[in-house]
This record gives sequence, structure tokens and C-alpha cells, in this order.
Amino acid sequence: MNNFYIITNYAKDENQKITKKIKSCLEAYGKNCILCVKDEREEVIPDTIPEHMDCALVIGGDGTFIQASRLLFGRDVPMLGINMGTLGYLTEVEVHGVEEAIAQLMRGDYTIEKRMMLYGSITRKNGEKTSDVALNDIVLNRGGLMKIVHFDLYVNGQLLNSYQADGMIVSTPTGSTAYNLSAGGPIVEPTASLMVITPICSHALNSRSIVFSDEDEIVIEIGARREGQLEDAVINFDGADFIPLQTGDRVTIKKARETAQIVKLSKIGFLETLREKMKGN
Repeated sequence: MNNFYIITNYAKDENQKITKKIKSCLEAYGKNCILCVKDEREEVIPDTIPEHMDCALVIGGDGTFIQASRLLFGRDVPMLGINMGTLGYLTEVEVHGVEEAIAQLMRGDYTIEKRMMLYGSITRKNGEKTSDVALNDIVLNRGGLMKIVHFDLYVNGQLLNSYQADGMIVSTPTGSTAYNLSAGGPIVEPTASLMVITPICSHALNSRSIVFSDEDEIVIEIGARREGQLEDAVINFDGADFIPLQTGDRVTIKKARETAQIVKLSKIGFLETLREKMKGN
């Protein structure tokens, strides 16, 4: 690895002390290092991302890491997370261990873990289309009003079930410990390749999470209210890019061809991390 790209959450590293320390450390090894450029909203400007990267270092918390995975989607770049938040599942290097982590990286003492991502395509009833990707989950929610929404769930072209609920979560294994878990969904080993659908506050006694193969195609359509009025909902990808939906709009979700690549330095496994997180609860 010779070319490094650093993505920093400046809200967590306000004076860029850690960012500058990492940059200096990499340059001491004779490596090229480029810092991300952000706009006035503190968002990375995609046009400034270098073409050739061997590794991206992400400074922040799990949220920063997840957004970085979307930003670098399709670029085939492994990412190493530097944790400046609480105990995370994705950002495994703590700030006090940055120098040793970089030394370990330089020795080639690491593995790369591939994580499944989701591809979601929105088709509106007028034929307009848009799409996005997610590492954790794609979530459909009610559009702000205190009312439930009608969702029709199709799997591989067949209607599976209809839900009256606050929302629907379609999660990857990585995202199973996020919103999916809070909504009562199962915890899934993160390197698995499958999809979990969990209704949010469904108005039915038999509504449970359903696990699907990574080969399945999921379609969720926004239904109409009983009175035939338009239903309003909203969709977000990894908690970002909130997009309004209405009755007749359909969201097609399937496994993305590309994966997120995570640099693993620690010998601590998922189960140990999970155990520590549960202690904190």
C-alpha cells in the first residue's frame, strides 16, 4: 500500500489533531497521503476523491465509516476505521493505538473482510427512477405524520404479505445490529450474505422478521389508505438521503454486486465485540 486517502469526521476531530498525526505517520513511511475535501455542509466532495487509492483511513465512528463505504462504493478500496466514538463494530482502531495500527498495516499484518451491500432502486408511478446503495440498511418510514402506512411486500415477483406499519427495514448482516436490532430483528454474523426484513411497529400479532437469500429480489410498494387517499412515506439509505414516497411508488432491493472491504487488524472477533456491547446495555 502506497497511496492513502483520509476521510475525517471533523465534528469528532475538530482541530484535525488525529488527522494530522496519521498523515505525518504515513508520510514518515514514505507513503502518499491525501486528505478529503469537504463543502460547507461538512460533506466530502466526490469530485475531489483521488482515482488511485490503495487504502482509505476513516476517522470518526461507525456512522462515518458507513457513509465512507457509500462514498467509495464501486472503487474496490479497503477501508480502515479509526474510532473516535463509543465502542463500534466497524471502527476497530482506537485513537491511542493509531501509530501501532499504521505500523501493523505497513508490515502487511492484516486481513480484508468483505461485507455485503444493498442496491435499492426507486420506481415512481410516473416511471421516474432513482437509486442508491447501503451498507447497513434501507428503511421505509411513515412520512412524519402520526399514522401507519400500508406496505405490500413482494419477493421474486410474488406478493408475500401486506403490512400496516410505521415502516419496513431491509438490513444486511452488517446492519443487523443497528436499527434492525432495535426493532426486534435478529443479530446476524456480519460476513454472511443474506437480507433481513423487519417491520417497524406492525399492527399485526404475527409480524416477525424474515430472512431471505442474497439471490432474492425484494420489492416494497407503498399502498393506498382505506379511503383511497394517497399514502405518504419516506425512504433512507443508511440513515441518509431521505427521499419522499407516495402510493404506487415501488422500491426494488437486492444484493449489490460490489462489497465493502474492511481492513481487519485486531484479533478480536465479532462475538467478543458483541459481548462487550451487550455489557454496555
